[in-house]
Amino acid sequence: MASQNVDPAAAAASPAAALKGSESGGSAARGSVTKRLQQELMTLMMSGDKGISAFPESDNLFKWVGTIDGAQGTVYEGLRYRLSLDFPAGYPYQAPRVKFVTPCFHPNVDEQGFICLDILKEKWSALYDVRSILLSIQSLLGEPNNDSPLNTAAAELWENQEAFRAHLHATFQK
Repeated sequence: MASQNVDPAAAAASPAAALKGSESGGSAARGSVTKRLQQELMTLMMSGDKGISAFPESDNLFKWVGTIDGAQGTVYEGLRYRLSLDFPAGYPYQAPRVKFVTPCFHPNVDEQGFICLDILKEKWSALYDVRSILLSIQSLLGEPNNDSPLNTAAAELWENQEAFRAHLHATFQK
């Protein structure tokens, strides 16, 4: 049974290449990634999901800019965050690199904007798409994993939601 995180084209070439995905950036592999990203863009635009969006940055389909609005009923409500999404040549068999461009005070986001989210790391699956990534990050904003914080100060303050909200809104930068 084939793994959902192994590029079938790379698997045919060699087992070692299958584990790496198609990092060589061959035109056929790049073409299939381009087609997948175009399809994901259309799906995202047609989804009608509130509070998330993403579009390619200029003419580069491998670099996107996303936005996430804080979900209603959370300390992030009313705040909008920009993210960068960088897709590797091995996408969707390799996770994109996603980080906050807008500074985000959160237990699972470090000072450089990197996000500790299992689906962007060891739990990545080729079944995920841009829409599911953005929805997962939006959900993470209101429900952090304090068991593995990247920002310990935010994790400690999280227990006091009023103090957290006050700090968040006092330091939020548009």
